[in-house]
Amino acid sequence: MSDAKDEGTIGITVEFSGGLEMLFSNERKLSLTIPAKDEDGTRSNIAFLVRHLCDTVMKDPRKELFVLDDTVRPGILVLINDADWELEGEDKYEIEEGDNILFVSTLHGG
Repeated sequence: MSDAKDEGTIGITVEFSGGLEMLFSNERKLSLTIPAKDEDGTRSNIAFLVRHLCDTVMKDPRKELFVLDDTVRPGILVLINDADWELEGEDKYEIEEGDNILFVSTLHGG
């Protein structure tokens, strides 16, 4: 009897589109296992996920193309399970097992 829900980690899918995948080794879709709790012992939320992505997943040094003032920069749409993150509490949304989080850049230059 294996317990699929390890209390210490959460399995999620993170997707990048609109050019953001360039910052993540051209990976459009990642299956990640993240800690269930952040550095302070509270449940991991989107703010933690963004830090985790920048610190451990992103190999590109241009982090400023993804974050500004410790949050996702303006012009990047964030969808949590196909819903706009503004409906879910933005970066305070507590991540749950199986969540799908999509980051889409709406900035295309010109």
